[in-house]
Amino acid sequence: MKSFRYLLLPLSFLYGLILRARNQLFDKNILKSATFNFPIICVGNLAVGGTGKTPMVEYLLKILKHDYSLATLSRGYKRKTKGFGIADENTTALDIGDEPMQFHQKFPDVAVAVGEERLEAIPQLLHARPKTQIIILDDAFQHRRVKAGFNILLSEYTNLYTRDFLLPAGDLRDVKRSADRADVLVITKCKHTISQDERRLIIKELQPLPNQQVFFTEVLYTHPYHLFTKNEIEITDNASVLLVCGIANPNPLKDFLAANVLTYDMLRYPDHHIFDSRDLADIKEQFQQIKSSNKIILTTEKDGVRLQKFKKELISLPIYVLPIQHSFLFNEEDKFYTIVRGFVDSFKAMEV
Repeated sequence: MKSFRYLLLPLSFLYGLILRARNQLFDKNILKSATFNFPIICVGNLAVGGTGKTPMVEYLLKILKHDYSLATLSRGYKRKTKGFGIADENTTALDIGDEPMQFHQKFPDVAVAVGEERLEAIPQLLHARPKTQIIILDDAFQHRRVKAGFNILLSEYTNLYTRDFLLPAGDLRDVKRSADRADVLVITKCKHTISQDERRLIIKELQPLPNQQVFFTEVLYTHPYHLFTKNEIEITDNASVLLVCGIANPNPLKDFLAANVLTYDMLRYPDHHIFDSRDLADIKEQFQQIKSSNKIILTTEKDGVRLQKFKKELISLPIYVLPIQHSFLFNEEDKFYTIVRGFVDSFKAMEV
Protein backbone atom coordinates (compact mmCIF):
# COMPACT_ATOMS: atom_id res chain seq x y z
CA MET A 1 0.00 0.00 0.00
CA LYS A 2 1.39 3.38 -0.93
CA SER A 3 2.48 5.27 2.16
CA PHE A 4 0.18 8.25 1.59
CA ARG A 5 -2.86 5.94 1.71
CA TYR A 6 -2.14 5.20 5.38
CA LEU A 7 -3.36 8.73 6.05
CA LEU A 8 -6.78 7.62 4.85
CA LEU A 9 -7.17 4.84 7.41
CA PRO A 10 -9.65 6.85 9.54
CA LEU A 11 -11.94 7.08 6.51
CA SER A 12 -11.54 3.36 5.95
CA PHE A 13 -12.56 2.77 9.55
CA LEU A 14 -15.75 4.80 9.08
CA TYR A 15 -16.47 3.02 5.80
CA GLY A 16 -16.04 -0.31 7.56
CA LEU A 17 -18.56 0.66 10.23
CA ILE A 18 -21.11 1.42 7.53
CA LEU A 19 -20.45 -1.86 5.72
CA ARG A 20 -20.66 -3.93 8.88
CA ALA A 21 -23.93 -2.28 9.89
CA ARG A 22 -25.40 -2.93 6.43
CA ASN A 23 -24.26 -6.55 6.43
CA GLN A 24 -25.71 -7.14 9.88
CA LEU A 25 -29.07 -5.82 8.73
CA PHE A 26 -29.06 -8.39 5.93
CA ASP A 27 -27.69 -11.17 8.14
CA LYS A 28 -30.48 -10.57 10.69
CA ASN A 29 -33.07 -10.41 7.90
CA ILE A 30 -34.02 -6.82 8.76
CA LEU A 31 -33.06 -5.96 5.21
CA LYS A 32 -34.44 -8.68 2.95
CA SER A 33 -32.55 -10.78 0.43
CA ALA A 34 -34.62 -12.40 -2.30
CA THR A 35 -34.02 -15.99 -3.37
CA PHE A 36 -35.12 -17.72 -6.58
CA ASN A 37 -36.05 -21.34 -7.22
CA PHE A 38 -33.58 -21.87 -10.05
CA PRO A 39 -29.76 -21.73 -10.27
CA ILE A 40 -28.17 -18.29 -9.88
CA ILE A 41 -24.36 -18.19 -9.83
CA CYS A 42 -22.62 -15.03 -8.68
CA VAL A 43 -19.05 -14.14 -9.68
CA GLY A 44 -17.51 -11.37 -7.60
CA ASN A 45 -14.68 -10.12 -5.44
CA LEU A 46 -14.05 -7.98 -2.37
CA ALA A 47 -11.66 -5.53 -4.03
CA VAL A 48 -11.95 -2.93 -6.74
CA GLY A 49 -9.97 -3.61 -9.88
CA GLY A 50 -9.33 -6.62 -12.03
CA THR A 51 -9.32 -10.03 -10.38
CA GLY A 52 -10.52 -11.91 -13.46
CA LYS A 53 -14.30 -11.76 -13.10
CA THR A 54 -14.94 -11.47 -16.85
CA PRO A 55 -12.89 -14.55 -17.86
CA MET A 56 -14.47 -16.48 -14.98
CA VAL A 57 -17.96 -15.68 -16.29
CA GLU A 58 -16.79 -16.79 -19.73
CA TYR A 59 -15.38 -20.00 -18.28
CA LEU A 60 -18.74 -20.79 -16.69
CA LEU A 61 -20.51 -20.08 -19.98
CA LYS A 62 -18.16 -22.45 -21.81
CA ILE A 63 -18.65 -25.36 -19.43
CA LEU A 64 -22.43 -24.97 -19.14
CA LYS A 65 -23.62 -23.71 -22.53
CA HIS A 66 -24.01 -27.13 -24.15
CA ASP A 67 -26.41 -28.43 -21.51
CA TYR A 68 -28.37 -25.39 -20.36
CA SER A 69 -30.02 -22.23 -21.61
CA LEU A 70 -27.89 -19.49 -20.06
CA ALA A 71 -28.13 -15.80 -19.30
CA THR A 72 -25.74 -13.27 -17.82
CA LEU A 73 -26.80 -10.23 -15.85
CA SER A 74 -24.46 -7.30 -15.29
CA ARG A 75 -24.80 -3.78 -14.06
CA GLY A 76 -23.52 -2.47 -17.40
CA TYR A 77 -20.86 -0.18 -15.99
CA LYS A 78 -20.26 3.06 -17.97
CA ARG A 79 -23.01 2.36 -20.48
CA LYS A 80 -24.96 5.30 -21.85
CA THR A 81 -28.36 3.75 -21.09
CA LYS A 82 -30.33 3.21 -17.90
CA GLY A 83 -32.56 0.46 -16.56
CA PHE A 84 -33.02 -3.05 -17.88
CA GLY A 85 -31.95 -4.14 -21.34
CA ILE A 86 -31.09 -7.28 -23.31
CA ALA A 87 -28.50 -7.36 -26.07
CA ASP A 88 -29.60 -7.94 -29.67
CA GLU A 89 -28.06 -7.68 -33.12
CA ASN A 90 -28.06 -3.87 -32.97
CA THR A 91 -26.52 -3.52 -29.51
CA THR A 92 -23.23 -1.68 -28.96
CA ALA A 93 -20.88 -1.37 -26.00
CA LEU A 94 -22.36 2.06 -25.31
CA ASP A 95 -25.75 0.40 -24.82
CA ILE A 96 -24.75 -2.32 -22.36
CA GLY A 97 -21.11 -1.77 -21.35
CA ASP A 98 -17.90 -3.35 -22.55
CA GLU A 99 -17.92 -6.62 -20.58
CA PRO A 100 -21.56 -7.54 -21.41
CA MET A 101 -20.82 -6.67 -25.04
CA GLN A 102 -17.87 -9.04 -24.92
CA PHE A 103 -20.16 -11.82 -23.62
CA HIS A 104 -22.70 -11.03 -26.34
CA GLN A 105 -20.15 -11.25 -29.14
CA LYS A 106 -18.43 -14.40 -27.91
CA PHE A 107 -21.59 -16.26 -26.85
CA PRO A 108 -24.39 -15.25 -29.24
CA ASP A 109 -26.72 -17.97 -27.91
CA VAL A 110 -26.54 -16.60 -24.36
CA ALA A 111 -29.05 -13.97 -23.21
CA VAL A 112 -26.92 -11.00 -22.11
CA ALA A 113 -28.83 -8.57 -19.91
CA VAL A 114 -27.98 -5.45 -17.93
CA GLY A 115 -29.73 -3.73 -15.06
CA GLU A 116 -28.59 -1.68 -12.09
CA GLU A 117 -31.12 -3.30 -9.76
CA ARG A 118 -30.64 -7.05 -10.03
CA LEU A 119 -33.72 -7.81 -7.97
CA GLU A 120 -35.88 -6.05 -10.54
CA ALA A 121 -33.85 -7.18 -13.53
CA ILE A 122 -34.05 -10.93 -12.84
CA PRO A 123 -37.87 -11.16 -13.27
CA GLN A 124 -37.61 -8.95 -16.35
CA LEU A 125 -34.95 -11.22 -17.78
CA LEU A 126 -37.02 -14.33 -17.11
CA HIS A 127 -40.07 -12.70 -18.69
CA ALA A 128 -38.08 -11.78 -21.81
CA ARG A 129 -36.25 -15.15 -21.97
CA PRO A 130 -38.59 -17.68 -20.29
CA LYS A 131 -36.45 -20.67 -21.32
CA THR A 132 -33.52 -19.46 -19.21
CA GLN A 133 -32.25 -22.21 -16.91
CA ILE A 134 -29.22 -20.53 -15.26
CA ILE A 135 -28.39 -16.88 -14.61
CA ILE A 136 -24.78 -15.87 -14.01
CA LEU A 137 -24.49 -12.62 -12.08
CA ASP A 138 -21.41 -10.64 -13.05
CA ASP A 139 -19.86 -8.63 -10.18
CA ALA A 140 -22.80 -8.86 -7.79
CA PHE A 141 -21.25 -10.21 -4.59
CA GLN A 142 -22.01 -6.97 -2.72
CA HIS A 143 -25.53 -6.74 -4.16
CA ARG A 144 -27.22 -8.45 -1.24
CA ARG A 145 -30.81 -7.78 -2.22
CA VAL A 146 -30.43 -10.93 -4.30
CA LYS A 147 -29.11 -14.05 -2.60
CA ALA A 148 -27.39 -16.14 -5.23
CA GLY A 149 -27.49 -19.89 -4.76
CA PHE A 150 -23.76 -20.21 -5.49
CA ASN A 151 -21.07 -17.57 -4.93
CA ILE A 152 -17.62 -17.65 -6.53
CA LEU A 153 -15.29 -15.14 -4.88
CA LEU A 154 -12.07 -14.15 -6.66
CA SER A 155 -8.94 -12.72 -5.08
CA GLU A 156 -5.72 -11.82 -6.85
CA TYR A 157 -2.57 -13.73 -5.88
CA THR A 158 -0.45 -10.59 -5.58
CA ASN A 159 -3.09 -8.72 -3.55
CA LEU A 160 -4.99 -11.21 -1.40
CA TYR A 161 -7.96 -9.68 0.39
CA THR A 162 -6.51 -10.92 3.68
CA ARG A 163 -3.59 -8.49 3.22
CA ASP A 164 -5.62 -5.51 2.03
CA PHE A 165 -7.46 -2.60 3.65
CA LEU A 166 -10.85 -1.08 3.05
CA LEU A 167 -11.22 1.87 0.72
CA PRO A 168 -9.85 4.50 0.52
CA ALA A 169 -6.70 3.35 2.36
CA GLY A 170 -6.78 0.04 0.48
CA ASP A 171 -8.67 -1.57 -2.37
CA LEU A 172 -11.37 -3.49 -0.50
CA ARG A 173 -14.97 -2.45 -1.09
CA ASP A 174 -16.33 -4.95 1.42
CA VAL A 175 -15.16 -6.28 4.77
CA LYS A 176 -13.00 -9.39 4.81
CA ARG A 177 -15.57 -11.35 6.79
CA SER A 178 -17.92 -11.17 3.81
CA ALA A 179 -15.78 -13.87 2.23
CA ASP A 180 -17.65 -16.29 4.51
CA ARG A 181 -20.65 -15.99 2.14
CA ALA A 182 -18.69 -17.55 -0.72
CA ASP A 183 -19.03 -21.19 -1.70
CA VAL A 184 -15.79 -21.21 -3.66
CA LEU A 185 -12.67 -19.05 -3.34
CA VAL A 186 -10.48 -18.70 -6.42
CA ILE A 187 -6.99 -17.20 -6.17
CA THR A 188 -6.35 -15.74 -9.61
CA LYS A 189 -3.32 -14.62 -11.61
CA CYS A 190 -0.98 -16.96 -9.76
CA LYS A 191 2.55 -17.55 -10.95
CA HIS A 192 2.85 -20.82 -12.83
CA THR A 193 5.52 -22.07 -10.44
CA ILE A 194 3.44 -21.75 -7.27
CA SER A 195 4.33 -24.69 -5.02
CA GLN A 196 2.19 -27.00 -2.93
CA ASP A 197 3.74 -25.49 0.19
CA GLU A 198 2.76 -21.96 -0.84
CA ARG A 199 -0.70 -23.22 -1.75
CA ARG A 200 -1.11 -24.65 1.75
CA LEU A 201 0.13 -21.42 3.35
CA ILE A 202 -2.35 -19.31 1.37
CA ILE A 203 -5.23 -21.61 2.27
CA LYS A 204 -4.17 -21.40 5.92
CA GLU A 205 -4.12 -17.60 5.65
CA LEU A 206 -7.60 -17.49 4.08
CA GLN A 207 -9.01 -19.72 6.82
CA PRO A 208 -11.84 -21.09 4.65
CA LEU A 209 -14.93 -22.46 6.32
CA PRO A 210 -15.44 -26.24 6.21
CA ASN A 211 -17.92 -25.89 3.35
CA GLN A 212 -15.62 -23.68 1.24
CA GLN A 213 -13.29 -24.92 -1.48
CA VAL A 214 -10.17 -22.96 -2.55
CA PHE A 215 -8.83 -23.09 -6.11
CA PHE A 216 -5.83 -21.48 -7.82
CA THR A 217 -5.65 -20.25 -11.41
CA GLU A 218 -3.08 -18.62 -13.63
CA VAL A 219 -3.59 -16.30 -16.58
CA LEU A 220 -3.50 -18.07 -19.94
CA TYR A 221 -3.23 -15.97 -23.09
CA THR A 222 -4.42 -17.64 -26.28
CA HIS A 223 -3.96 -16.79 -29.96
CA PRO A 224 -4.42 -13.10 -30.84
CA TYR A 225 -7.05 -12.42 -33.50
CA HIS A 226 -7.59 -9.39 -35.71
CA LEU A 227 -10.13 -7.01 -34.24
CA PHE A 228 -12.23 -7.03 -37.42
CA THR A 229 -11.25 -9.93 -39.70
CA LYS A 230 -10.84 -12.37 -36.73
CA ASN A 231 -7.78 -13.92 -38.42
CA GLU A 232 -5.39 -15.39 -35.84
CA ILE A 233 -1.65 -14.87 -35.61
CA GLU A 234 1.24 -16.13 -33.50
CA ILE A 235 3.19 -13.57 -31.48
CA THR A 236 6.87 -13.98 -32.32
CA ASP A 237 9.84 -13.04 -30.16
CA ASN A 238 11.05 -10.49 -32.73
CA ALA A 239 7.78 -8.53 -32.75
CA SER A 240 7.38 -4.93 -31.65
CA VAL A 241 4.04 -4.28 -29.98
CA LEU A 242 2.00 -1.20 -29.21
CA LEU A 243 -0.20 -2.20 -26.29
CA VAL A 244 -3.47 -0.25 -26.06
CA CYS A 245 -5.29 -1.00 -22.85
CA GLY A 246 -7.79 0.47 -20.44
CA ILE A 247 -8.07 -2.20 -17.77
CA ALA A 248 -7.68 -2.04 -14.00
CA ASN A 249 -4.52 -4.13 -13.76
CA PRO A 250 -2.35 -4.46 -16.87
CA ASN A 251 0.66 -5.91 -15.01
CA PRO A 252 0.15 -9.57 -16.00
CA LEU A 253 -0.22 -8.49 -19.63
CA LYS A 254 2.94 -6.39 -19.41
CA ASP A 255 4.81 -9.33 -17.90
CA PHE A 256 3.60 -11.56 -20.73
CA LEU A 257 4.82 -9.12 -23.38
CA ALA A 258 8.15 -8.54 -21.63
CA ALA A 259 8.79 -12.29 -21.79
CA ASN A 260 7.51 -12.95 -25.32
CA VAL A 261 8.21 -10.02 -27.67
CA LEU A 262 11.21 -7.94 -28.68
CA THR A 263 9.88 -4.60 -27.48
CA TYR A 264 6.58 -3.07 -26.47
CA ASP A 265 5.21 0.40 -25.85
CA MET A 266 1.99 1.06 -24.01
CA LEU A 267 -0.83 3.55 -24.30
CA ARG A 268 -2.65 3.11 -20.99
CA TYR A 269 -6.13 4.46 -20.36
CA PRO A 270 -8.46 4.34 -17.33
CA ASP A 271 -10.49 1.20 -16.71
CA HIS A 272 -13.59 1.05 -18.96
CA HIS A 273 -12.26 4.01 -20.99
CA ILE A 274 -14.48 5.13 -23.85
CA PHE A 275 -12.19 5.84 -26.78
CA ASP A 276 -12.67 9.00 -28.86
CA SER A 277 -11.15 10.48 -32.00
CA ARG A 278 -8.23 11.98 -30.08
CA ASP A 279 -7.33 8.57 -28.71
CA LEU A 280 -7.54 7.16 -32.22
CA ALA A 281 -5.10 9.79 -33.45
CA ASP A 282 -2.71 8.99 -30.57
CA ILE A 283 -2.84 5.27 -31.35
CA LYS A 284 -2.05 5.86 -35.03
CA GLU A 285 0.75 8.30 -34.27
CA GLN A 286 2.37 6.08 -31.68
CA PHE A 287 2.17 3.06 -33.99
CA GLN A 288 3.77 4.97 -36.86
CA GLN A 289 6.70 5.92 -34.65
CA ILE A 290 7.66 2.27 -34.11
CA LYS A 291 10.54 1.63 -36.51
CA SER A 292 10.27 -2.13 -36.75
CA SER A 293 8.80 -3.76 -39.85
CA ASN A 294 7.35 -6.53 -37.67
CA LYS A 295 4.97 -4.48 -35.55
CA ILE A 296 1.39 -4.88 -34.38
CA ILE A 297 -1.15 -3.13 -32.18
CA LEU A 298 -2.36 -5.35 -29.36
CA THR A 299 -5.37 -4.73 -27.15
CA THR A 300 -7.58 -6.58 -24.68
CA GLU A 301 -11.00 -8.03 -25.47
CA LYS A 302 -12.67 -5.42 -23.26
CA ASP A 303 -10.88 -2.60 -25.05
CA GLY A 304 -11.54 -4.24 -28.39
CA VAL A 305 -15.31 -3.94 -28.09
CA ARG A 306 -14.89 -0.20 -27.42
CA LEU A 307 -12.60 0.24 -30.42
CA GLN A 308 -14.89 -1.49 -32.91
CA LYS A 309 -16.71 1.76 -33.67
CA PHE A 310 -13.53 2.89 -35.47
CA LYS A 311 -13.67 0.06 -38.01
CA LYS A 312 -13.25 2.39 -40.99
CA GLU A 313 -10.13 3.96 -39.51
CA LEU A 314 -8.54 0.81 -38.03
CA ILE A 315 -9.42 -2.12 -40.28
CA SER A 316 -6.34 -1.67 -42.46
CA LEU A 317 -4.00 -1.74 -39.45
CA PRO A 318 -2.57 -4.86 -37.79
CA ILE A 319 -4.67 -4.43 -34.64
CA TYR A 320 -5.11 -7.66 -32.70
CA VAL A 321 -7.04 -8.73 -29.63
CA LEU A 322 -5.35 -10.94 -27.04
CA PRO A 323 -7.84 -13.31 -25.37
CA ILE A 324 -7.38 -14.27 -21.74
CA GLN A 325 -8.71 -17.20 -19.75
CA HIS A 326 -8.29 -18.94 -16.41
CA SER A 327 -6.15 -22.04 -16.27
CA PHE A 328 -6.63 -24.10 -13.12
CA LEU A 329 -3.51 -25.19 -11.27
CA PHE A 330 -2.84 -28.39 -9.32
CA ASN A 331 -5.04 -30.42 -11.73
CA GLU A 332 -8.22 -29.20 -10.05
CA GLU A 333 -10.28 -28.08 -13.04
CA ASP A 334 -12.41 -31.23 -12.98
CA LYS A 335 -13.03 -30.74 -9.26
CA PHE A 336 -14.21 -27.17 -9.87
CA TYR A 337 -16.47 -28.32 -12.70
CA THR A 338 -17.96 -31.07 -10.53
CA ILE A 339 -18.80 -28.59 -7.76
CA VAL A 340 -20.48 -26.17 -10.17
CA ARG A 341 -22.45 -28.91 -11.92
CA GLY A 342 -23.42 -30.36 -8.55
CA PHE A 343 -24.98 -27.05 -7.57
CA VAL A 344 -26.88 -26.77 -10.86
CA ASP A 345 -28.02 -30.38 -10.81
CA SER A 346 -29.33 -30.00 -7.25
CA PHE A 347 -32.20 -27.98 -8.73
CA LYS A 348 -32.98 -30.83 -11.13
CA ALA A 349 -33.25 -33.17 -8.15
CA MET A 350 -35.77 -30.85 -6.48
CA GLU A 351 -37.89 -30.80 -9.62
CA VAL A 352 -38.26 -34.60 -9.70
